[in-house]
Amino acid sequence: MRYFACLLLIITLAISCKKEDNSPNIGNFQADSIFINNVFVPNGSTINGVDFENISIRILFSSKIDTTKFSKSKFTISGGIDTAYNHKFDNSAQTLYISPNQNLNPLSQYRLLFNQGSNLGGINTSTYSSAFRTRIDSLPKFPIIPDEDLLTLLQKQTFKYFWDYAHPISGLARERYGSGDVVTSGGSGFGLMAILVGIERNFITRVEGFERLNTIINFLKNPETDRFHGVFPHWINGTTGKVYPFSSRDNGGDLVETALLFQGLLTVKEYFKNGSQPEQGMCNSIQKLWEEVEWSWHQKNNENVLYWHWSPNYEWDMNLQIRGWNESLIVYVLAASSPTFPISNEVYHNGWAHNGAFPMVNNKSFYNIQLPLGFDYGGPLFFAHYSFLGIDPRNLSDQYANYWNQNFAHTQINRAHCIANPRGYEGYSIDCWGLSASDIQNGYTASSPTNDKGVIAPTAALSSFPYTPNESMQALRFFYYTIGDKIWGDYGFNDSFNLTTLWFADSYLAIDQGPIICMIENHRTGFLWDTFMANEDVQNGLEALGFSYQ
Repeated sequence: MRYFACLLLIITLAISCKKEDNSPNIGNFQADSIFINNVFVPNGSTINGVDFENISIRILFSSKIDTTKFSKSKFTISGGIDTAYNHKFDNSAQTLYISPNQNLNPLSQYRLLFNQGSNLGGINTSTYSSAFRTRIDSLPKFPIIPDEDLLTLLQKQTFKYFWDYAHPISGLARERYGSGDVVTSGGSGFGLMAILVGIERNFITRVEGFERLNTIINFLKNPETDRFHGVFPHWINGTTGKVYPFSSRDNGGDLVETALLFQGLLTVKEYFKNGSQPEQGMCNSIQKLWEEVEWSWHQKNNENVLYWHWSPNYEWDMNLQIRGWNESLIVYVLAASSPTFPISNEVYHNGWAHNGAFPMVNNKSFYNIQLPLGFDYGGPLFFAHYSFLGIDPRNLSDQYANYWNQNFAHTQINRAHCIANPRGYEGYSIDCWGLSASDIQNGYTASSPTNDKGVIAPTAALSSFPYTPNESMQALRFFYYTIGDKIWGDYGFNDSFNLTTLWFADSYLAIDQGPIICMIENHRTGFLWDTFMANEDVQNGLEALGFSYQ
């Protein structure tokens, strides 16, 4: 009897201690839709402009789930968040709310990953993976200073590329940051002019500037430094002076790069021509180099057009005529200015200008702005910069255009395109504009309204200061104060950035840094314009081509 009583007690206790399992039978489910700050985010997509200070993630499931069996390890947020978030479910057991425990970083990318497998009492049948990018932090990243001080700071910082980072043997400008022995002819021409600005702005002394310039010119005139009929190659080995091929058949003279180099050399000559005996000796060396350039050789059998390249191995195989409108007006001006191998004005009119035919004269309107010259929408903005570091466009005109009006219109069209932003890129605005040749992700391109990759190059707006001083200052403030923590570095602004993909170049290019210093100086004082235009050969060349410039 006692045995049965004990057995009954055990059974009773077991029944009373047994917990009833009321868990729902979930089965298969999936994340039906996900919202970030109430914006729907399809699987595999990326959204931009998310507020980094207030993030709310809402996940709607295809059916009810078991809210007690949520596995955080299978729902993560990359970028340092991982599982450091709070979560809760609504009463329907079909919606999950997630909020990170901390503010996220501005201009950063994060990824939501909801893995397949056992979770929430059932089986999640599909992986969900999408990304979001946080918005700009509009707070200033550096102390606010007067605009004139900011311009000086920009010039001084960018100047370091041509001073501190110059090639240690030749003194010439390295083609880009990290290019080692590869120096660039055209970019070095910009660098020569930047050194003159450095002297004028007291970044360096006149003696220091002369010594560096003399080193450069001694290297250029050295018989070991390659020239082809007096024409320098695009790239040169800064130690040996030998040509560094720009491409497989481009291993000889480059007339456009040579013109950009001599734009700088002739400016140096004008600046120092009445100086000390050593300075005048340097000027004599520049004059000799100048007189040895066989501009007319590049007419290729006396054609009425100039050709870009000639190679001792491939001769004229590159077969690229220099025709307008692009960055190469300086080529024809200097070719007509040569005291030894000049071209006639027929070469200018028939070759460069097409006698006014397209793509020289345009006169159509874009964004309600009439464009005198060039391709539709104007092309990349370096067209308005490279030839005009020295050539003064303020009163320059010929039968085809007033060149101040041309460059002003080109710049305004470029800016108007960025404001209109027809392709919907992130960040384009009245503050953030400027399409020109620059690095892009995994490459390089000449960006323009008709070749818009979503990449802004600071050189575009900043080198346009003479044409759009207020608009360029607006862009400078944005570049420096708003996103300067991303793009401001040892040598000024990095080459380019893309706010849609949050890509920021870590590169500097001589041909982009140089115009910033020089064109800002032309905006502030007209110094380089006044110096270059004082050269008598240049004046003769402009007059020979039918330009008025005073």
